[in-house]
This record gives sequence, structure tokens and C-alpha cells, in this order.
Amino acid sequence: MHAVNQITDREILDYEEALMSKAAWYYYYDELTQQQIAEKLGVTRVRVIRLLDKAKKTGVVRFQIRSDSEKRLLAEQKLISLFGLEDCFVVPATVSPEDTNENIARAASMYIGSRIPEEAFINVGYGDTSGRILNHLAIRAERALSCVSLTGGVSYYLPNANSSVFNSRLYLIPTPLIASTDEMAEAMRTEKSVKDVERLIPLSFMTVVGIGSIGPEATILTSGILSQNDFLVLQRNGAVGDVLSHFIDQDGNIVASDLEKRIISTPLETLRSLKNVIGVAAGLNKVPAILATLRGGYIGTLITDEDTALELLKAVE
Repeated sequence: MHAVNQITDREILDYEEALMSKAAWYYYYDELTQQQIAEKLGVTRVRVIRLLDKAKKTGVVRFQIRSDSEKRLLAEQKLISLFGLEDCFVVPATVSPEDTNENIARAASMYIGSRIPEEAFINVGYGDTSGRILNHLAIRAERALSCVSLTGGVSYYLPNANSSVFNSRLYLIPTPLIASTDEMAEAMRTEKSVKDVERLIPLSFMTVVGIGSIGPEATILTSGILSQNDFLVLQRNGAVGDVLSHFIDQDGNIVASDLEKRIISTPLETLRSLKNVIGVAAGLNKVPAILATLRGGYIGTLITDEDTALELLKAVE
């Protein structure tokens, strides 16, 4: 009788590699769960986890990031490092400014939607991009959103006929964005209805703000809130952009002006103290304003596009 051939070490290794390959294929290509793979291979789920881990470590599975994605990832990491950010999300660039605003608003809504827990409140600033984000979030949300306004100007937060924000619970500061006099602004700030909304701001899970430029395309100018003369005065005083309608210089300091005293808006010092503050802005015209916002430490996360991110890095190199 012939002796039964013993399994060699080589055969054991070949079998192990075959199992790793199968597990990796089922997991990454067929998108099966670890439990489903375990059942297919006739092993335990723990064994599948070890096979997948070993497949990565031994090179059976190799990940290659596309060069365009790698460029964005490197830009993100550089911006995080330079400005001490918690996170940065850079999306591919688009051709037109309109497409850019829509693109980053959609990306921001996905970023926020994947992180915010149910029943949480979101603080939202005034602006075109913020409005778009809110609309996309409302479309994606399975339940009504709870949003707290960070500025006065009730009409700027209310939905239009094409908006899905009707599905949101809006807690709005019941004042105009800009009062006619300093005294009126101060009186409005002390109103109970205003204080009630302001008390919700530090309790919110996340804060989303846009960053405005000082150019002719600025929302606060095109909407008629400020005149061209107002902008010229602000520019001459060193303003490069605004956050929550507070105009700041290149270092992120508030520019002194009569306008600042009449604005009904969350103070930037309060914004700086909040957790999970996300700034969303893109466009080469906004680079000075975004830089000033980063230098001021007003946001913890930046969402922008590739062209803007690369220009930001050039500006600080």
C-alpha cells in the first residue's frame, strides 16, 4: 500500500493565499459582508477578518489612489496641518462659478448628513452657499431638520417655491440683519425672542457657515443688503471678506465700522468657541476671505474645491 501523501508547507501557503484572494474578491468586488464571506468559504467571521487584514499586509490586495484624487488628498492634509484644522474636504473643480457653488453645497450636505445624529440641531449662517446646503440636507433627510439661524434677516432663511426647506424646523432670530441705528440694534439684541434663539446656538451639534468675498459678486451686495459705497468704505478699511456678515481683514480681525454696530449676528468670538464649525466656500475670488477666516481660527473644517485649495496653498507658501 502506498503511504498517504502529507500536505506540504507550500500547499498550505498556496491554500491560504487562495483563501485571501477569494475573501478579498468577495469583499471588495462583490461587496459581500464578512459574515456572508465566512459562509461561502466555510470559515468563521473572525477568520475572514484576519484573511482580509493579511491580504492587505502581504500585498495580495493593493490599493492605488487615482492621481487626481491623490492631489486633492495631499491638499487637504497640507491645509489641515497649516491651519490646525480638524478636517478638510476638497472636491473636484468645475468650470463655472454657479456650478462650483452647487457642487460644494452638494458635497457639504453629504459630508454633514453622514455625520450628524438624529434629532440634532444645526446652526446655519446666512448666504447663498449656506442656503443651498440647507436645501440639499432637507432633500436627503428622512426626518425634519432642526436649524438655528446665526444672524437676523428672517426672509433670507425662508424657503422659496423650489426649496425643500419646508421640511425643516427653523429657529430664526426675529430681526433684520442690519438695524437702522446702533440703538435699535442694541434694543433688538436684548429682546426675549432673540435671546431664546441665541440660547440654542451653543447647544447645536454642528455649525455651517459660508465665507463671503468683498467683490461685486458678494451675496450681501447683490441682494441689496449693502450698497457699493458701503463696500468701498469696508475695502478702504482693510476688509477682505465676511463671516456671518462680520467683515474681517487679512489676519481675521474684525474691521471697525459703523456697520458692525448695526449688524444682528452671532459674534465671531462665539463662533470660534463652538464645536464642529464647518466653513464652506470656493472660488478664486474668495481666497483672501477664506485665508483670513482660517487665520482667525473661526472654523474647524473647510470644504472647498481643488482650484481654491491649491490657490490657498500658493498664497501661504
